[in-house]
Amino acid sequence: MRKTERYSRILAWFEENQPMPATELHYDSPFHLLVAVILSAQCTDKRVNMVVPPLFERFPEPKDLAAATFEEVYPFVRSVSYPNSKTGHLIAMAEKLVSDFGSEVPADIDQLMTLPGVGRKTANVIASIVYDKPVIAVDTHVFRVSRRLGLSKGKTVDSVRKDLEKNIPENLRARSHHWLILHGRYTCVARKPRCGDCGLKEWCEKYETDNKQNKSL
Repeated sequence: MRKTERYSRILAWFEENQPMPATELHYDSPFHLLVAVILSAQCTDKRVNMVVPPLFERFPEPKDLAAATFEEVYPFVRSVSYPNSKTGHLIAMAEKLVSDFGSEVPADIDQLMTLPGVGRKTANVIASIVYDKPVIAVDTHVFRVSRRLGLSKGKTVDSVRKDLEKNIPENLRARSHHWLILHGRYTCVARKPRCGDCGLKEWCEKYETDNKQNKSL
């Protein structure tokens, strides 16, 4: 199957079956989403959603978090992965938002990446969800699913991102980010993908390859 057809079929299936995908992180402002995404690095959304309500209540605005000490913030995030570094990143991020961006979360990718704790993936998540920018954030789920489906043969996060952004129309990129994450989280899981329950197996490169190998045994 040609790559263009594979993309077309897979995107059409998602549009029909999951027309309005959304992030599973809980937030009520761009600033709170930024905090949640920073906390979600190598941590589950479920855990982050348990942590953020009291954190947001105590530090509702960038100025509140910027004025906080490490000792004040750490107890709120101690149950997430890498709490020490994330506590420092959150405070420094808030300080820079206040000092450089008037407490507003910037829409520009490069400006977002100047914030402590914000790399390309986090910047793309914020730009995509908050500002509807035509970018795709590649996390472990998106990386795994894209390679298994045959949407990319890239060996790095950045090469997979470039393949996806090259082949997915701009108007579908924001939703495609969520489609691939959710598919990887609930169907195309890392250890034992649920191929029997997958509506995409007809166009999945890995499924096709595995079937051919099984038939030759």
